[in-house]
Amino acid sequence: MLPDYTALLREIKRAAKEVYEASKPTQVCYGEVTSDSPLKIQVDQKLVLEEEQLVLCRSVTDYECDVEFSLKTEKLQHNHTGVHGPTQPVTLQYKVKNKKKMKVYNALKKGDAVLLIREQGGQKYIVIDRIKPIPEVKGEWV
Repeated sequence: MLPDYTALLREIKRAAKEVYEASKPTQVCYGEVTSDSPLKIQVDQKLVLEEEQLVLCRSVTDYECDVEFSLKTEKLQHNHTGVHGPTQPVTLQYKVKNKKKMKVYNALKKGDAVLLIREQGGQKYIVIDRIKPIPEVKGEWV
């Protein structure tokens, strides 16, 4: 009677597959954000990445940055007649140059499709950028 080597063969195949996966170089893949808090990204039917498995690039996070702006108003001449008679004409023109902190709201949201790179060994995934949808711009322009 021959011994049953099925279980041993299955374990050898599993170990060989793990060695192969661990030796694979980086891999590009796509995913969809299924939850934004906590962050979860589904890569395929079986693989859902949790927040601790993800490395987020700045392009998919909220962040603050310094911006510099400058503006110059058009010349404005103003004169009118007041209760004490006509006023002298005044020409106004302003120049402004300033540096301010600005917050960019770019965090991933449920439904975003993303481009990922799996690190060698497959333990972490780098979220490079969102593919779609393009985030809707909210707020006001002044």
